[in-house]
Amino acid sequence: MDAPVPRRSEDGWKTPRAGLSLSEAHHTIAVPRSGPGWRKLMAFAGPGYLVAVGYMDPGNWATSLAGGSKFGYALLFVVLLSNIMAIILQSLCARLAFASGRDLAQACRDAFSPLTAKILWFLAEIAIIATDLAEVIGTAIGLKLLFGIPLEIGVVITALDVFLIMALQKLGFRAIEAVVIALLTLIAGCFAVQIAMAGPVWSEVIRGFAPTTQLLTDAEMLYLALGIIGATVMPHNLYLHSSIVQTRAVGETIPERREAMRLATVDSTIALMFALLVNASILILAATAFFKTGRHEVAELGEAHALLAPIIGAAAPALFAVALIACGLNSTVTATLAGQIVMEGFIAFRLKPWARRLVTRLVAIVPAALVTILMGEKETGKLLILSQVVLSLQLPFAVIPLVMFTASKAKMGALVAPRWLTAIAALIAALIVALNIKLLVDTIGGWLGLV
Repeated sequence: MDAPVPRRSEDGWKTPRAGLSLSEAHHTIAVPRSGPGWRKLMAFAGPGYLVAVGYMDPGNWATSLAGGSKFGYALLFVVLLSNIMAIILQSLCARLAFASGRDLAQACRDAFSPLTAKILWFLAEIAIIATDLAEVIGTAIGLKLLFGIPLEIGVVITALDVFLIMALQKLGFRAIEAVVIALLTLIAGCFAVQIAMAGPVWSEVIRGFAPTTQLLTDAEMLYLALGIIGATVMPHNLYLHSSIVQTRAVGETIPERREAMRLATVDSTIALMFALLVNASILILAATAFFKTGRHEVAELGEAHALLAPIIGAAAPALFAVALIACGLNSTVTATLAGQIVMEGFIAFRLKPWARRLVTRLVAIVPAALVTILMGEKETGKLLILSQVVLSLQLPFAVIPLVMFTASKAKMGALVAPRWLTAIAALIAALIVALNIKLLVDTIGGWLGLV
């Protein structure tokens, strides 16, 4: 049975907070009450890196590859801008958690009518399945590229990652964080070696982070920029972060919670800067290896893998595939946690992590396997795009409530977001929603032959 939960800012919520999400991990990681600041920061280091996983999924890889091969380093500014947006939104997740004692799913349940909460829950579940679908396809492609395993068999093999989840859950939340950070380090290392082999002109790379007016005049560049931004902020990350920061055992006073909010924001900011390095590395690699050699239409993961060896060296394809598989394994962990958080938060229904993982993975595997077997490997690219479109559809239903809740004095109390932060967050939310809608309309129009 869950321990009694202190009520916070209850006047602003329709119903009092009930129960805990991830109760087995809630407040299990001790935070020093005194001592040097770096010790406290180290205690908070971890959740941000789990969130960063969602910012380097196969959807991000595809858009960064396409942007780099088509326009060189010019879209690095868009990668940077999308990362700044993510940092601000994830900081609001930490604020919501420590001000209200709720994660985003619980907050939606306690603020809206039961019908609205169930609709939001259903949409969140679809988004998690879409995330898992991208992970299935990405991991299967990585297995094929590295080991030559047929894609349809690789899709089925991905179901075995349920055993990884079972093992990590038994070791505790710190072990989960350690594995994720290790895999992120492996991904970064793979790209660092590939970029060193490619030898980019660093003065040109630095200029790529500056804004360019070409975005306003080149429709194709704008479209790719929309794709990069649209594939960056993942809805499940907002639910995930607002819950897992509560694994830290912090005090109940306003100063203690304010400090916890600040430390959690520092953790997520550092981790997302790490994600920025990986996403920028993918674009830099594509710009150096493909754009500079006249190959301007590289967007498929398999195509990029095949072209790397003759351009920058025999080891590059293997490093590319290893990084892709590591990315898929990391997503396995975070998607499972997000699914558990969403189910427990919205409808207070608990399911064993392995059972939760098996259900969502089977839902993702079936369409991926059918498309691969019946229509061929090339069609999995369209399935990957579809998963990003589904995520785009769900995104407003996570971002808008987050901005609303953190702007409410009644709900947040003394830790309410300052007006300037709310204004920036609202602008970011409006921009992301508008860009995702445009990306969605253009994608559907392309399928129907309208554009």
